[in-house]
Amino acid sequence: MEDHALIIVLGLIAIILLFEFSNGLNDSATLVVTSVITGAMEPRKVLLIIACFELIGALFLGTAVAHTLGKGIVSPQDISLAAIFSAIIGAILWNLGNWFFGMPSSSSHALIGGLVGAVVMGSGVHMVHWTMVLEVLGILILTPVLGLIAGHYATKKILALFENFKPTRANYILKRLQILTSITLGLSHGSNDAQKGMGIISLALIILHKISPETIGKIYQPLPGYVFYVPLWVILACSLALALGVSSGGWRIMKTLGTKLYKVRPIHGFSAQACSSIIIYLSSCFGFPVSTTQIVSSSILGAGSAQGFGAVRWGVGRQIFFTWIITIPGAAILSALILVIIRRWI
Repeated sequence: MEDHALIIVLGLIAIILLFEFSNGLNDSATLVVTSVITGAMEPRKVLLIIACFELIGALFLGTAVAHTLGKGIVSPQDISLAAIFSAIIGAILWNLGNWFFGMPSSSSHALIGGLVGAVVMGSGVHMVHWTMVLEVLGILILTPVLGLIAGHYATKKILALFENFKPTRANYILKRLQILTSITLGLSHGSNDAQKGMGIISLALIILHKISPETIGKIYQPLPGYVFYVPLWVILACSLALALGVSSGGWRIMKTLGTKLYKVRPIHGFSAQACSSIIIYLSSCFGFPVSTTQIVSSSILGAGSAQGFGAVRWGVGRQIFFTWIITIPGAAILSALILVIIRRWI
C-alpha cells in the first residue's frame, strides 16, 4: 500500500508541476509583452529577469493563496485523488489549447473550473464551498475591471506629467522605468500563480495522509484534525516550474496583446505593468487567486483608451473577453469528462 501511495503522489506531483509550467508558458507573453513591444528590453533578457523574480516572489511572499486553493474550494476529506488528477489535467489542456490559438486565458479560471467540475462530478454539488467560490469569482471579475480603470487614469496622469518633455526623452525614461515594473510584475505574479500548484500538492499530501506539521516523516496520519501545511520543498518545486514556464516564452499570445489591440508605446507599457503589479500583489496578500492574464490585458486596454477610445481595437478585446467568460465552464466540463474516463478505464 505504501509503495502504491508513493507512486500515486509522485505522479500527481509531476502533473501539478506540469500545470505550473503551462501556467508560466501561458502567462509569459502577458508578463513581457509591453517591455518587448516598446523596445525597453530584448525578449530573452526580460524573460530571464521576470523568471528570476518569479522565483523570489514565490519563495518569499507568503502562501495565503495556496491555503485558499488547498482547503477553501473543497475540504480535503470531500475530494478524491482521481478528482484532483482530472482537475489538473483539464486545466493543463485548457491552457495549452489557448496558448496554441494565441488567445490569453486565465490559468486561475481553468484551475478553479477544473476543481469545481471534478468535485461536482465525483462527490456532488454540495461538497463545493460555494461561498468561497463566489468570493474568488467576485475578485476574479473585479480585478480586471480595476486594471482597466487604473490603466486608463494612470496613463492620463503620466501624460500630464511628461507633457513638457520631448517625446524621445520621455520614451527613454519610461523604458528605463519598465525595467523596474517588469521586476515588480515578476514578484507579484510569483506570489500568486506559483501558489496555485502549492495548494493542490499540499491538498493531495493531506489526502494521502502523508504530511502534518506535528508528524513530519510519519507515513499515515488520521485525516480528522489535519492541519493544512505547505512544505518548503513544495514551494521550491512549484516556484521553479513556474519560472521555467515563463522563461520558455509564449510568442503567439504576445502577438495578440502587443500588436492586435493597438500600438503599445512605453507610456502604455509602464502604466499597465505598474497597475497590474499592485493589483496582483494586493490580491495575494488577502489570499485570492487572480488572473494575471486578465489583469495585465485589461490594464493594457485601459492604458490605450487614455489616448482615445478609438485607438483600441475593441473587437479583439471582445474576443479575449469571450475566452475569459467560457474558461470556467469549459474547464469544468473538460475535467468532469476526464474524471468519467478515469473512473471507467483506470
